[in-house]
Amino acid sequence: MPVAAAAKERLSDDKVVISSIIGDVRGRDVIVLDDEIARGSTIVELLDRLAEHDVASVRVACTHGLFADGALARIAERDDVLEIVCTNTVPLPEAATSAKLTEISIAPALAEAVRRIHNGESVRLLFDAR
Repeated sequence: MPVAAAAKERLSDDKVVISSIIGDVRGRDVIVLDDEIARGSTIVELLDRLAEHDVASVRVACTHGLFADGALARIAERDDVLEIVCTNTVPLPEAATSAKLTEISIAPALAEAVRRIHNGESVRLLFDAR
């Protein structure tokens, strides 16, 4: 699978500039991966840059969906975003609702890690590529 990256400069907590997209995304279905979405400024800026590159579709995924200050609504209202996926590592704000949002439970992964530790088995093997 081809990979692209964004050249990003954070000017302040809520101001990010993405100067370029490194890699060929034109006409492609894009999955944007981020560790955390707080205010959504990085994602919104990246979506603007991707729109300039005529991508076919965008899905956004993050580990920690904080979605503060209306971030989920700002991302979900975009027509180019088909889906937003996050884990349940942090509780979603009450106002964070969208038909585009899918929340995935990390409980099975945690349960398996606890089971392996209890049985003296390798936890590292959970993260090996198959």
